[in-house]
Order: sequence, then C-alpha cells, then structure tokens
Amino acid sequence: MNHVSSLSFAIVPFEGADTIAPVVDGVSLAEIVSTFEREHGFDPVGGYGGLIPEWFKYGPLDKYFLGEFGSDSYFGKMGRIYLLGCGDCGEVGCWPLLARVRVTPAEVLWDSFEQPHRRLRDYSQLGPFRFSIEQYRKAVAALNV
Repeated sequence: MNHVSSLSFAIVPFEGADTIAPVVDGVSLAEIVSTFEREHGFDPVGGYGGLIPEWFKYGPLDKYFLGEFGSDSYFGKMGRIYLLGCGDCGEVGCWPLLARVRVTPAEVLWDSFEQPHRRLRDYSQLGPFRFSIEQYRKAVAALNV
C-alpha cells in the first residue's frame, strides 16, 4: 500500500482529562480498527479510545509519536507505542492498540499492529499507514501547544 495518509488528532474530554485520538484521512483510528476487527470476525470488537497523557508517562508527545526513545526504555523494549487505549476506562493497560513506528527522512510508517490481550489476533492486514514526515510532524507538534 503506497497511499500517503494524513494525520490529525481529536482531543476529547474524558473524566476530567483530555484524550488524544489519532485520526487518519479524516476517520478516527478507533473506528478504522473496529471496522477491521468486525470484518475479520474478532470478538470483542472495538472498545478503543484515545490516550490520556495525564494518566501515563509518554514523555514529550512529539518524541513519543516519532518513536524517539532509547532502546532500553519502556517503549523501546516493547518495540511499539500505544496509539489507542480503552474507550471505557481510559487506561492503556486495559485495552490498548499498539503499533510499530518507523521514521525515514521522507515518511512515518505505522505497522505491526497488536492487541496484547488477544495475541492470536492477526492484524497484518491492517495498514500500514504512511504519512509524509512534514505533515506528521506538524500534526504531532500541534499536540504540544
């Protein structure tokens, strides 16, 4: 898949905090994943929500979403980042969606999606999502305003 997608983030209030939810080509990532899971017969389907930076130590979001952390860090050891958390309670430990982030001089790629509580699920046909590095950096930088 060579389509270059656009990235933005929806900021939604949740229990006194704000969630940050990726939006790919104008569609929430949570909706994209739920549709994928439904089409592949996964049960349960969906249940995802945005990340809540106040509740978890992601570090600076511009570095987090670019995968800029040491290989011995929590995320470095996982080899992935959380893109979505639980839509019911907001916790990434409850019902997360993880993905690998790869950065080149021209693009950012999300692939190797995983639902760690359902290890047998095959997400290999989800994505990959490609973003131009310039547009991606602008979308992520807007989170730190």
